[in-house]
Amino acid sequence: MTNPEHTSVLITGANKGLGLETARRLGGLGWTVFLGSRDVGRGEAAIERLAEDGVRAVLVPLDVTSDESVAGAARLVGERTDRLDVLVNNAGTPGHGVHPAEVTIDELHAVYDTNVYGTVRVTNAFLPLLRAADHPRVVNISSGAGSFAVITDPEQPAAAFHEMAYSSSKVAVNMITVQYAKALPEIKFNVATPGEIANKKFAATDMNGHTGALTVTEGTDSYVRLATLDADGPTGIFVDRLGPAPW
Repeated sequence: MTNPEHTSVLITGANKGLGLETARRLGGLGWTVFLGSRDVGRGEAAIERLAEDGVRAVLVPLDVTSDESVAGAARLVGERTDRLDVLVNNAGTPGHGVHPAEVTIDELHAVYDTNVYGTVRVTNAFLPLLRAADHPRVVNISSGAGSFAVITDPEQPAAAFHEMAYSSSKVAVNMITVQYAKALPEIKFNVATPGEIANKKFAATDMNGHTGALTVTEGTDSYVRLATLDADGPTGIFVDRLGPAPW
């Protein structure tokens, strides 16, 4: 079991929505939260909100698309702790929903730079601190839209949305997670989606205009479950709020 008094977590994109709710819930367990935020002002506001709930959080200015920013974040966290127990790669962008026949390389690059390259940048920068933990865990955030089973199921809402950048970026997140899990068995790498695929539900966030049927608390159930895995827990799996998710 984890020791809440000495457990630390870094959450990227944590100044609002699912990231902030994950910070609140894990901080509520007594963990130290390193709150990654590209916008310092919004990050400071999030820290104040968490403090009202008794959560101790440290602001980490972090733009996952910048090598320099990620390196600076790793230095800052390293000055505060000698290890990192959990990394939640939550920062993401939906892109502009461009149809495959009209998508540009610039659109693909912008989405991949955050969702895919950003996940790799942050993960690799924090590997030394993760390896120093007793049983480190990395939670990467995907989507039902990144599941081949979902996209090829005409009953799923995501199957009718013909875009390329976001969905393919989340497929890539799934694959890099599995590759990390295979290559680094000393760290648990898993993927979460904040929805209920079987029930065709997703969480209401800024990204979808708050049209989802699930609350941010419900949406973060899968995040928290993977973040709090015991040492004998699984690695290389994909889950939604209800359990295992189809690849």
